[in-house]
Amino acid sequence: MGYYKEIEKFKDFDFDAYFNSVTDDMVINSIHRDKRDVYDFLNLLSNTAKKHLERMAVKSKELTEQWFGRTISLYLPIYISNYCSNECVYCGFSKKNKITRKHLKAEEIEKEAIEIAKTGIKHILLLTGEAENLVSLEYLGEAVEILKRHFASVTIEIYPMEVEQYEFLKEKGVDGLTIYQETYDEKTYKEVHLSGKKSDYHFRLNTPERGAIADLRAVNIGPLFGLSDTHKEAFFCGMHVRYLMNNYLNTEFGISLPRINNAEGGFEAKYQLDDVTFVQFMLAYRLFLPKAGINISTREKAVFRDHLLDLGVTKFSAGSKTAVGGYAEKDKSTEQFETSDKRSTEEIVAMVKSKNYQVIYKDWEQIV
Repeated sequence: MGYYKEIEKFKDFDFDAYFNSVTDDMVINSIHRDKRDVYDFLNLLSNTAKKHLERMAVKSKELTEQWFGRTISLYLPIYISNYCSNECVYCGFSKKNKITRKHLKAEEIEKEAIEIAKTGIKHILLLTGEAENLVSLEYLGEAVEILKRHFASVTIEIYPMEVEQYEFLKEKGVDGLTIYQETYDEKTYKEVHLSGKKSDYHFRLNTPERGAIADLRAVNIGPLFGLSDTHKEAFFCGMHVRYLMNNYLNTEFGISLPRINNAEGGFEAKYQLDDVTFVQFMLAYRLFLPKAGINISTREKAVFRDHLLDLGVTKFSAGSKTAVGGYAEKDKSTEQFETSDKRSTEEIVAMVKSKNYQVIYKDWEQIV
């Protein structure tokens, strides 16, 4: 496993100098090439590229329809525990925060699953805080077995695991993994992860690769924009996806662009990612990684998400609840973060269809 070796190649790279050297012709050439290299990617991330967003959007739409058609896959998250042993300064679940904690039992997970299944969505993302002693491998395995009775696909966003643990969960029914590096800047990583197992930068960095080695069908990654320099984060994440795609041909890889939203603890992002730059990064990802999925969550506002549909998106969350027991329970826990798009699944489905896209409730199912 070696993506860190790729990061080290750019340890002394002068990003500011390169970005300042990018010309309009360089950007236009990068947009229209059939295959784009690392320098094309840098050109598309530069401030100069902002003058060419319309051209980038046209090419992005063309590539997205070529590889994905006019489809939007829907999924829903289910939080089953928000206990956490980590101290992360930006997260509502951080152990230092005095929040309402909740840990669902098997029958409560079943109730949540039944409620979510009413939406018709067949892809579910299972999330927990990172408290390995409480959220044991056996607990997770039982939760997955429950969810598989109601959903075709179960992916996980939990604490990083070893290959053997992912293989165990795959046998139970897990087919995908979402794991965010949060920040690729090693110094910043140490500053925002104060204690707990998550403070191990390298173990987390290698997690997507371990998921692919375990032969999971899909792996989704991304930085949490706001923790460090946004252009560098976008660059290293895009390079990470390319590295994974080149080395693990049996796994589908996707990318997310989460921005820090309000959470318990009052953390304020030092680096802001504005809407225009968000769009630019998304278009740059599509041109650099035409076969990668792009996921936009309910962290983003409804109107903004609607306008992204034609620009390269392939997956949407819909009707998300970020509290444990958020769908069926009366006594809900504190949310991990505040969602911005609060529309119901039905409302989002209607919006997607109104833009002449096909809504995909289920695009994969394991045949036993």
